[in-house]
Amino acid sequence: MERTSHRRGISRRDVIQTAAAAGVAASVGPFVHVRPAKAAKTLKILQWSHFVPAYDKWFNNEYTKAWGEKNGTEVTVDNINLSLIPSRAAAEVSAQKGHDLVMFLSPPSVYEDQVVDMTDVYETCIKKHGKPIDLAVKSTFNPKTNKYFAFSDSFVPDPVNYRSDLWGEIGMKPDTWDDIRIGGKKIKDKTRIPVGVGLSAELDTAMAMRAVLYAFGAGEQDAEGNLAINSKNTIEALKFVTALFKEAMTPEVLAWDASSNNRQMLAGRSSLVLNAISVTRTGENDKLPIHEKIALAKAAKGPVRRIGLEHVMDCYVIWKFSENIDGAKKFLVDYIDNFKDGFMASQFYNFPCFAGTVPDLSKTVSNDPKAVPPNKYAVLSDVLDWATNVGYPGYSNAAIDEVFNTWVINTMFAKAATGAETPENAMTQAETAMKAIWAKWKERKLI
Repeated sequence: MERTSHRRGISRRDVIQTAAAAGVAASVGPFVHVRPAKAAKTLKILQWSHFVPAYDKWFNNEYTKAWGEKNGTEVTVDNINLSLIPSRAAAEVSAQKGHDLVMFLSPPSVYEDQVVDMTDVYETCIKKHGKPIDLAVKSTFNPKTNKYFAFSDSFVPDPVNYRSDLWGEIGMKPDTWDDIRIGGKKIKDKTRIPVGVGLSAELDTAMAMRAVLYAFGAGEQDAEGNLAINSKNTIEALKFVTALFKEAMTPEVLAWDASSNNRQMLAGRSSLVLNAISVTRTGENDKLPIHEKIALAKAAKGPVRRIGLEHVMDCYVIWKFSENIDGAKKFLVDYIDNFKDGFMASQFYNFPCFAGTVPDLSKTVSNDPKAVPPNKYAVLSDVLDWATNVGYPGYSNAAIDEVFNTWVINTMFAKAATGAETPENAMTQAETAMKAIWAKWKERKLI
């Protein structure tokens, strides 16, 4: 997925200071104003510039316009680069003034004391569309405080993208992590084209390494939220990635940003990457011949389970200092009512958190005339069987959030893979960092 950085630093205070130093007030990019006649209210929305431009066109020019006219509200949509959302949000918290709705791309747990409870929004949507998926609940609910600190409308699957021609030549498919290591080595030895899984300080690496960690039966925490990184399973996961790096990859992955895997795959320089469908959609939309050679597979199976991450978790928050809290809540409820249109506008990028809003999802994704073959995206039909939240098997929380955004897991795997540290030492160093993070958020009573 093309992105350059993630959203928050070690603490809210640190982020606010950074944001102020950066002069984030000048960072807002293109925006859309919807001014209905005689509007008595305003609603200000901040969200990313979507990787599928057709989605922003629908959201800004069709859905938002119609909603504003119907509700007598002047709606402002500010679309900015996803890398700027953290600093913008931090600046608004510092000033206690800003947008009514802000969309993050993963759970904004550290802002819990700055946002309104979304329980009533969820309850209203449940009455209309049934229960939300567990992935949404575990990404927006804090069982410690019994508060929904955000609301998730959608998530983005994170399948395996691979070159069907190269894998076909060796008579294999990347169904398991061992397949990826063994098959990736064969392809690299034969063609010099490596596996493209990042080992750097960026989001896609964070998702990929957690997929390995969870597939090997390890994790940052247990189901109750207790720190659990120190385990034999973690060591086995580290040993595996070390072997994968040495046998099937190249050192360039140590310096990748989050757009590198997209670029390498579309340029024909990777045999396999873990990413959202932005890889194949870009190929289709830009009419790149290679898109017909890129296939999708479920998250890879490890020794313990088949599991992957959501690539993006859309999380809307409403600040306590919002000037239109009621309007923001109604906007979200009405948006879920119209989610099918958003799903189609995103070209299957945004998957529903309320499954009832897209009841024919499996049929729809299994027959796409743009795709080659038309059933390329059928693999996403059972995504909820293998996609999970950051922090599995527990809930996303402030400690998990900080570990994620300070790249603790990424660093652990990179140190082991390069031989900078033994797997045991890499794990111990990660555990030490995580203990301090856990202690901090326990003291703040958020975990």
